[in-house]
Amino acid sequence: MSDTARVWTIGRLADALGAHREELSVERIESAEPVLRVTMHDHGDLAVFVSCAGEQIVVSTLLWPVDEQPEAEKFNRFLLKAQKLVPLSNFAITELDGREYYELIGELSIESSEREILIELRVLAQNALDAAADLRDAFAAA
Repeated sequence: MSDTARVWTIGRLADALGAHREELSVERIESAEPVLRVTMHDHGDLAVFVSCAGEQIVVSTLLWPVDEQPEAEKFNRFLLKAQKLVPLSNFAITELDGREYYELIGELSIESSEREILIELRVLAQNALDAAADLRDAFAAA
């Protein structure tokens, strides 16, 4: 696909991303809002979830359960201060099956190019790996 503006749907995203088999795998998850599970092979098979919501494409990955984070309230404040250390991504807390998890999120325009979407997936995956390896240690040392 060219880098010209195109409005993406989950189906179009699945087809476009599916062409990059050497780097990632794509699985469509049917739910109230369809979601793609993109397995990033170059990033330890990290699962990144992709959805289309209004004018945005949202990419996200779960980091670790909040209840496994020592001093979670202090860590949450630390995350807000450390946010600028994780470019192009935002931290959130989301609930899944009754348990809260730290989540890393990136957003793009629904008209982003395929190249921009691939870059966002790569950056989010690398940021998640960096966060898992570095942020908890940095907090413990603070």
